[in-house]
Amino acid sequence: MGVDVWEVIRAAATKPFGLTPFYPGPGLGGHCIPIDPFYLTWRAREFGVPTRFIELAGEINTNMPAHVIDRLREILDRARGRGLNGAKILLVGVAYKKNVSDMRESPSMRLMQLLEEAGAEAAFLDPHVPALPPMREYGQFEARRAIAPQAIGTGDFDAVLIATDHDAIDYDALLTLGCPVIDTRNAIARRGLAMDNVTKV
Repeated sequence: MGVDVWEVIRAAATKPFGLTPFYPGPGLGGHCIPIDPFYLTWRAREFGVPTRFIELAGEINTNMPAHVIDRLREILDRARGRGLNGAKILLVGVAYKKNVSDMRESPSMRLMQLLEEAGAEAAFLDPHVPALPPMREYGQFEARRAIAPQAIGTGDFDAVLIATDHDAIDYDALLTLGCPVIDTRNAIARRGLAMDNVTKV
């Protein structure tokens, strides 16, 4: 439909009362929201109570990383005439939310997994996570180190994927890398920056 969800949220937020804005992203993370509602669904099943809304929300949120990667693949097909196989992708932010180092249930790990399964090479930039910790589900990424911002140059990457919008990221510098930028957090527009190579997902 071409509706910009960020504009819809901004318009709704002009209401002087009764609105708590929630913002989309590449999937849910953290120790509570991706997990705790399903304790309720489990208990509700014991009483024969349907919890379709919780289950549908969980399904949508679980599928968001795949949706983001599908969009990235389409963008690379248009921009470079090729998909993800052999592409170098800079994943910006691996913590589950901005300005923290907490990676519990971070959708960035699923994004990284999907990228590499598609044949892409994924590097990450995160000022709060210098190296990936041991993880039960994504052990293949353990001890992988963040790329230093000063080591990133024009032409190094085929695309930039913003998964976590840390304040300490130099977004101006990301825009000068000469490649498509896929922004799942509206980080670029919220900072008053704009370029033709940025796609909000």
